[in-house]
Amino acid sequence: MKALGIILAGGNNSRMQDLSKKRAIAAMPVGGSYRCIDFALSNMSNSHVQTVAVLTQYNSRSLNEHLSSSKWWDFGRKQGGLFTFTPTITADNSWWYRGTADAMYQNIDFLKRQHEPYVIITGGDCVYKLDYNKVLDYHIQKKADITVVCKDMPSDADISRFGVVRMNEDSRITEFEEKPMVAHSNTISTGIYIIRRRQLIEMLERCQEEGRYDFVTDILIRYKNMKRIYGYKMTEYWSNISTVDSYYETNMSFLQPDVRQYFFRDYPLVYSKIADCPPAKFNTGSDVHNSLVSSGCIINSKIENSILFRNVFVGKNCVIKNSIILNDVYIGDNTHIENCIVESRGTLKANTYYCGDNGVKVVLEHNERYMI
Repeated sequence: MKALGIILAGGNNSRMQDLSKKRAIAAMPVGGSYRCIDFALSNMSNSHVQTVAVLTQYNSRSLNEHLSSSKWWDFGRKQGGLFTFTPTITADNSWWYRGTADAMYQNIDFLKRQHEPYVIITGGDCVYKLDYNKVLDYHIQKKADITVVCKDMPSDADISRFGVVRMNEDSRITEFEEKPMVAHSNTISTGIYIIRRRQLIEMLERCQEEGRYDFVTDILIRYKNMKRIYGYKMTEYWSNISTVDSYYETNMSFLQPDVRQYFFRDYPLVYSKIADCPPAKFNTGSDVHNSLVSSGCIINSKIENSILFRNVFVGKNCVIKNSIILNDVYIGDNTHIENCIVESRGTLKANTYYCGDNGVKVVLEHNERYMI
């Protein structure tokens, strides 16, 4: 592969509410057994990208633990490998990352040391599969300065939280609006870019000289009429999890057989760090319909249209509907949960009722099993 990868995984988003208080968004559990960053890392590995840097910052402990061994994504190699970069205080700089461009600039020495001619930049908060080789071939064919991977969204989708683009008949981007109040197009940027490495270094250095820190605003939008910026449209499944509703909907989509087939069975596969847990146990009284139940779970009650992550205990006479239960949750007897996301490592006492009457409810309970 003639490119190296950069995964931007350091941001924070208040729209995730309590879900991002204990972990980075890129570390959010997805699909029963994955973390969100697994999809970007697997795409890099499956595209034969040998050198990948993950830029972390906000609440990065859980994410760093997940990335503690690179072997799960086949990055344990002598040449290249997986690198994790956090903000570092030096004699010349004591800032945290002030934006996506600044995050890359603070690690510009890494870019200068590499030899690959191209750079693939992507976020860590999206669920998708993509062969970056096809995008790179398109980028070279168009003789583009920057290629932006785009996707046409449904007409009823809320696209005000994305960058919205318009392209001419040659797929060259003519307009780029970041999070517009009123969008004039349903084509969005997925946050995946390809750019020549030397050009990226020059643009980052110029942004730093001018006190500019955001890659989208200060490079893509600013240079859209000066550089050859093209859009590559992807038609496969793609979803962003940066809000509570989108996170809920993305996980719930894994209950659809075609989505499960696409991510769980169809090649190329999605890889993740393996947890050595026993198989899920379904005791007498369990009644499970259209649900994902991960390893280590013990089920004693009714579960319908829900996703249970690892090591969840469900007591007797419980009802769980249309909900997501994150890792290591204890649910007491006679508990009713509906339209909820239950935060990990929580203890839900017996005879309690949780229901999201006006949308998805985030349930955050103290973990009484681990109190010191």
